[in-house]
Order: sequence, then C-alpha cells, then structure tokens
Amino acid sequence: MIADLLWIRAVQDFDYCDQQIADNVCRNNSWLFLMLDAVTTLSPNFRVPYAAGALALTVIISDIDGATKIFDKGAKAFPNDWPILYRAAYHYMYEVKDNKRAAELLIQAGKNGAPPWVFTLAGRLYSDAGNLELAESVLQDMINTEQDPVLIKRLQDKIQSMKSKSN
Repeated sequence: MIADLLWIRAVQDFDYCDQQIADNVCRNNSWLFLMLDAVTTLSPNFRVPYAAGALALTVIISDIDGATKIFDKGAKAFPNDWPILYRAAYHYMYEVKDNKRAAELLIQAGKNGAPPWVFTLAGRLYSDAGNLELAESVLQDMINTEQDPVLIKRLQDKIQSMKSKSN
C-alpha cells in the first residue's frame, strides 16, 4: 500500500526537477528517481513504474542515470515484457549511447513479441558498435525463420552491405 501511495505522489510530479543542471536536464538520481526506486523496491512486481516512470526520467526530465537504473531493474523484474525492453533499448541507444546494450535489449524484446523489425535494428546497432559477427548472426537468424522471399533478399543484401563496408 505504501508503494501505491508513493506512486500516486510521483505521478503528480513526473515533470518535477529538484535540481536543474541545464535546460531540460535534471541532476542524476533526481527526486523522481528516488520515488520510483522506492516504489519498485517496495513493490518489485508493480509494472507501471518501470514502463512509465523510467520513460519519464529519460524523456521528460533527462535524468539519464536514474532512468538507466529503473530500466535495468525493470528488465530484470520483467524479462519477458517487450514494451519495457523496447523502451529500455531506446534509452540505451539515444540517451546512453550504448548500442551494444540497446541491441541486446532489442533482441530480448523481439523474442518476447516485439515487431520483427527490432532484429534488423539490433543487427545495425551491433554493426555500428563494431560487432559485425553478432550483427550477421542476428540477421542470419531472421533469414532462417523468415518465409517472405522479399524480406529474405533484403536481409541477405544487408549482410553483404555490412561485409563490404568492413573490408
């Protein structure tokens, strides 16, 4: 019940920044992070704070460190929840600039119901991070399970393009 009350309080101030360090950037481990961390510690199976709260941290107040911690807790608590995994991948890709971690989360999301194109994006992120073997492996796995000849051809072309760029 305390977690519910803290959650209701946090929702009322999703855009509150207790210590702004630049335009639209809140200090790391902000008040909102502390509230979300308390909620998710008291009620680790309460899904919404991970899904909505972490997104508020990263997008609304730009508490990147706090968002990373909540997304990591959410991915651990809900390893089969593709929307949480997909949002965490966005966070790692655009805010943290960690393409390898973003790709890992996209693959995990894809294996749990996310749209199939997340595998292609994961392959590109692995490629951009210098992990060409992983990128090729992800795309090859898609080819092996795909039935659409047009998509198979596109995936094969993508693999060839990656190989030619690396040479």
